[in-house]
Amino acid sequence: MRLEPITNPTLSRKLAPPTIALVMTFVIAAFLAMIAGANPFSVFGLIVKGAFGSKFALLETLNRATPLIFTGLAVAVAFRAKFWNIGAEAQLYAGALITVLLGTGLLPWPSGVLVPAIALVAIVSGAILLLLPALLKTRFGVDEVVTTLLFNFIFLLFISMLLEGPIKDPMGMGWPKSARVIPEARLPRIVDGLRLHWGFALALISAFCIWIIQTRSTLGYEMRAVGLNKEAAAFAGIPVNLVLLKTALLSGGLAALAGFSEVAGLKGSLTLDLSPGFGYTGIIVAMLALLNPLGVVVAALFVAGIFVGADSMSRAVGVPTYLADIMLASALLLMVLAIMLTRFRVVRG
Repeated sequence: MRLEPITNPTLSRKLAPPTIALVMTFVIAAFLAMIAGANPFSVFGLIVKGAFGSKFALLETLNRATPLIFTGLAVAVAFRAKFWNIGAEAQLYAGALITVLLGTGLLPWPSGVLVPAIALVAIVSGAILLLLPALLKTRFGVDEVVTTLLFNFIFLLFISMLLEGPIKDPMGMGWPKSARVIPEARLPRIVDGLRLHWGFALALISAFCIWIIQTRSTLGYEMRAVGLNKEAAAFAGIPVNLVLLKTALLSGGLAALAGFSEVAGLKGSLTLDLSPGFGYTGIIVAMLALLNPLGVVVAALFVAGIFVGADSMSRAVGVPTYLADIMLASALLLMVLAIMLTRFRVVRG
């Protein structure tokens, strides 16, 4: 058995494997729900109802999807150029840290100036954090999977040190958290009285802008060319290393916006558990979206809906919320296989 490349895959060839992958994901989840002693249809119905069945549930799902859109975009941008950014978690915390440092009264500016300024500096912080692994890759050939992954642990330990010392809230009753950002540094609510904030709108705008960059700009063409064949791109005169550096800067900045939106829009302060793994879940989102920026929005809503709906489902029928984690892990593995089958066919010989 061997794999044979498909030069011009048909539309059905592109759509069938991902569709089958999603169906198989639900089949696996249904089997596990049955093992847990629950009706699979009731489980799936409760997940959908818990995620989208009321105004409150819908807005909570949109809130949960906001950082996933940013980290999913960060991963999709990097993976498109075959720069394997596994460090979106660290870049998220870099954006959150900048938001706290600048948003707790250091800059006495009005909200209309302060919020964009913090967002811009947060973007720069995430970009710089990913720049070092990119330089190590382009200059010395160091595997970026290793460096970006290790940066997650290094930066989280750095954040932990800061929360136990320099930026610890003296009014926090001993809890390791930062001071709250001032009202002028907060993202306003989209709906008064509810938690959905303008970070969600910023995420949608970012997805559209990345789609424009990837489909309508020279940089987008260069990123796709480098991702498809680095040697051929270099032969055609594309500066491969420079494109990888630009890709890294864009990817890191997008991931940092997730931290900015979580602090400025939702939490108001920095804690070590600010992210329950948004950076890693962004990989699943990007793969489910087949690295398409607009697809990232749909995939993020799907993933957020599973997480939010699983909470209420678990309370109703007693099935552990780990079912959501298994569904997403299965979806990722099956989607990777599906992507391979859209580009290769299995032949004998």
